[in-house]
Amino acid sequence: MRILLIEDEIKTIQSLRQGLEEQDIRADIALDGKDGLALATQNTYDVIVSDIIMPGLDGLELCSRLRASGLKTPILLLSALGHTDDKVRGLEAGADDYLSKPFEFREFIARIKALARRPADAYKQHHVLRFADIEQDLDAKSVKRGGRDIMLTPREFALLEFFLRNPGRVLSKTEIAEKVWDVDFDTGTNVIEVYVNYLRNKIDKGFDTKLIHTLFGQGYVLRLDR
Repeated sequence: MRILLIEDEIKTIQSLRQGLEEQDIRADIALDGKDGLALATQNTYDVIVSDIIMPGLDGLELCSRLRASGLKTPILLLSALGHTDDKVRGLEAGADDYLSKPFEFREFIARIKALARRPADAYKQHHVLRFADIEQDLDAKSVKRGGRDIMLTPREFALLEFFLRNPGRVLSKTEIAEKVWDVDFDTGTNVIEVYVNYLRNKIDKGFDTKLIHTLFGQGYVLRLDR
């Protein structure tokens, strides 16, 4: 496995690199976002790992630029900022996972391996998904409900896709985290609730029939309001 590690703290990057090599994981190193961007666009990696707080080009902007360029390599963001809003911003920038500092090295390795195992376009099996009056075009990255265009962020789009592939089935927060974010669910965060509310406000607001429902203590379900 080959990864790109972008981190401006020398001691941290040396420690991580040594641990990665012991796991037979080759790590290319960049000490700032600008060099990381260059390496990421010039080489092929299984996973990109980047700190968020860096001089010049920070991790969020780096992630946004890579996604805007069409790069689909899984990205793991590292940060001492562990609040829900910080995680949301990281995921909105296009990251696949977010790990708060300080962290245990074994969890770091587990996250990297999980991202490397994820197949490209894991949920893209049909070009268009439909339920009731909502339509999601996976190629055009567009969503319509009742003929009305609905603008979604990349993470909201992925969450809607998961709902549309599982209509009528109760989806727990743990399952959503594992299938949409591809991470183990942290019971101390409300990221899932935040994103479901974001999506619900865009999908259901202004429509008489509600599609996304909360089942307290169980999870969420996509179904016609009864």
